[in-house]
Amino acid sequence: MYVPSSPFLQLLENRIQLERIPWSDRGSRLLIYQDVRAAHTLYLKLAERLTALIPGLSAYRARPPFAHGIRLIDGEGRTVPFEVTSFPHALLFQTQLGEFVMTFQDQSTLSIGLPPGVACGIRFSLTPDLARPDQRGGEFKSVRNCAYSTNGTVMLNQVENNGNGYDVALAVQGDADTAITLHVQPGMELNREVLPFRAALRAAEQRWHNWFAAVPEVGEPYRSQYYYAWWVMGNNILSPQGFFRRESVAPSKAHYVGAWQWDNYFHALAFRYNDARLASDQIQFMLDHQQPDGMIPDAVYDEGTITQLEIPVSAAVTKPPINAWVAMLVYDKTGDQQLLRDIYEPMIRWNSWWFGLNDDDADGIVQYSHPFSSGLDDSPLWDGGVPVEAVDLNTYLCLQMESLGKMARIIGRPREAEMWQKKSMALAHRMIEHFYDERAGLFWSQKDHQPIKVLTPFSLYPLWTGHMPERISQRLVAHLSDRATFQTAHPLPTVARNDPNYDPFQMWRGPVWININYIFVEALQRAGAKAKAQQLAEQTMRLVMGQNDIYEYYHPDTGEPPPKAAPMFGWSAACFIDLAVRTSRGEI
Repeated sequence: MYVPSSPFLQLLENRIQLERIPWSDRGSRLLIYQDVRAAHTLYLKLAERLTALIPGLSAYRARPPFAHGIRLIDGEGRTVPFEVTSFPHALLFQTQLGEFVMTFQDQSTLSIGLPPGVACGIRFSLTPDLARPDQRGGEFKSVRNCAYSTNGTVMLNQVENNGNGYDVALAVQGDADTAITLHVQPGMELNREVLPFRAALRAAEQRWHNWFAAVPEVGEPYRSQYYYAWWVMGNNILSPQGFFRRESVAPSKAHYVGAWQWDNYFHALAFRYNDARLASDQIQFMLDHQQPDGMIPDAVYDEGTITQLEIPVSAAVTKPPINAWVAMLVYDKTGDQQLLRDIYEPMIRWNSWWFGLNDDDADGIVQYSHPFSSGLDDSPLWDGGVPVEAVDLNTYLCLQMESLGKMARIIGRPREAEMWQKKSMALAHRMIEHFYDERAGLFWSQKDHQPIKVLTPFSLYPLWTGHMPERISQRLVAHLSDRATFQTAHPLPTVARNDPNYDPFQMWRGPVWININYIFVEALQRAGAKAKAQQLAEQTMRLVMGQNDIYEYYHPDTGEPPPKAAPMFGWSAACFIDLAVRTSRGEI
């Protein structure tokens, strides 16, 4: 049995559960799953939206596999049962014929190594517009084009019309370097090259080893989940294509295909430790699509951008302004002044868009005009409709302007630095006047200047500014320790558990989100509550370490992922990575 030489890859043996978690590769849009409905069967999905083919924001999730019924076969075309072992760089299939191994030859090409000296191969089905077999495999043309090829001696090459597409069987014989490749791409010129299999496998192993070797060491308690988190980050990367002008990280190739603004920024928190260029690209990726009025799209995918939605209201849609805050955290690790120079002016236009076009009553307090712009899509804070003058949004803008001030000072604009600092402080004081309820010791968002008395952690968000008076800070910190509200078995629920709107299974109505916990770790540090920051960081990491995978959100009592929580979730992985690194270094 093949065993990778890299200790990082050995550590992650069988961590990728193929029934729910797709095995992919950096930049690739090919996703391999194990079919739970058919024994000894795989299928191949594409991490693409293809909205011209199937319109709709989420229609791609229900799109059938590109290739299904992928099986291993003997020389007569009969299915060979297998037991699979997963690694980041390869899938190993143990069979009665010997060991088959699958790896990525490149982003668009799967390579299957075969047991030497045995006639064997693969079978699969797909639905193209045109099929064209040849002496060493064949080609299929459709919306996405496919070729299968081999460098072995062909023993069987069948392409049969099944009435709804084609069934393909290819069996070959050869040695340890014999392979069958499956190549999928948008273009018409298909790559038929088949590298010697051992060379392809060595390259894949080295590629993933280098990825893990570049990351900082962490304490032993975090190590296993830490390297899995780095696999999630690498596996979710999508290469430039269409509207993707740089590499970007999908929130989850299994569930959210594209690049979302908020997610990209949190992803940069991890990449600042191992790849300064990749961290920078996560920030600049969204600025590549900034609108003339300064707005930044909610999301970008291969075929377009999302800047307007008609549900639940018709309005421009974006995400909260945290990119300057993230950029400064990236700069603190990378020292990349060029990043700050490149983004400073676009960030100013972004800040002006919020204040200029999202303050209908001109009172200096900024509003959400679309609930999805909050990132808290189904929060009960929006149940009464929008626009909402939101505590969280104005807190983000305080941090954003403070970060612009730091940025301006570094790039040699001291007068602007002073201006941004004053603007940040002024907004923090205005928030107290506008939102703070002295009796409750909480900040309430407002609809039509009436408080929305739904208790969420966002009522405590101004703690993060570091500019609250001591009497207010102490009360905000105390709320986090209240067992009736936020001190659950796994804090912090996104709606207080004694609030009538609390639902621990529904996205932003109760579950724990790792990025919000991450923000509160920093907020507690800024407020001088170091012990509580350390406690929350440890509780958050234990929550993430409690599951084999890393999820979109978690149940605040059980720590389990609710049924709708997306797997292999990027910003949960990124925030866990950052907390593990900083805790190991004594920075929290």
